[in-house]
Amino acid sequence: MLELKKRLARLLIEKSYLEGDFTLTSGQKSDYYFDCKHTALHPEGAWLIGKFFLDMIRAKGGIQGVGGMTLGADPLVSAVTVVSHLEGYPLPGFIIRKQPKGHGTNQYLEGLKNFTPGMNVCLLEDVITTGGTLLKAVDRVREQGLNIVAIMGVLDREQGGRENIEKAGFQLQTIFTRRDLVETAKL
Repeated sequence: MLELKKRLARLLIEKSYLEGDFTLTSGQKSDYYFDCKHTALHPEGAWLIGKFFLDMIRAKGGIQGVGGMTLGADPLVSAVTVVSHLEGYPLPGFIIRKQPKGHGTNQYLEGLKNFTPGMNVCLLEDVITTGGTLLKAVDRVREQGLNIVAIMGVLDREQGGRENIEKAGFQLQTIFTRRDLVETAKL
């Protein structure tokens, strides 16, 4: 698995990591920006991310589906659902809209036909800074009667998100912290 983790780290640095002056979703200023979608939409990157998340989900146990907030989690959810099918551990997915659809069923969550109330789910996120996006997602998922048993991300920026998520009663598992990502990419 170390070779796969090194490969994913290199892809993330190559495709998703930028240095400069950036304003993040949280409003914080940063000297780097991490846009995971470039890696998550790459064929090998999607497979690696799906594989790592699925391994983490299996180790946790009891998870019956995955979901996340659009747009960042869309390719993550798709990667996990496809890899889970290929590995004989099928997990359905859902996507959380930022705003309700505005027509038709007017829902926040897409993919609910694959779920029943009470199912145990894992929320996926690409980048965790303050955890604010994830905590909004938690409320919308709970409103649909799903039981959040895990929150996982690709990158923890180590800027308070883990602590905020833990204050809300959840444990955050990530594939990388920023420090770990940079060090692993050098191996």
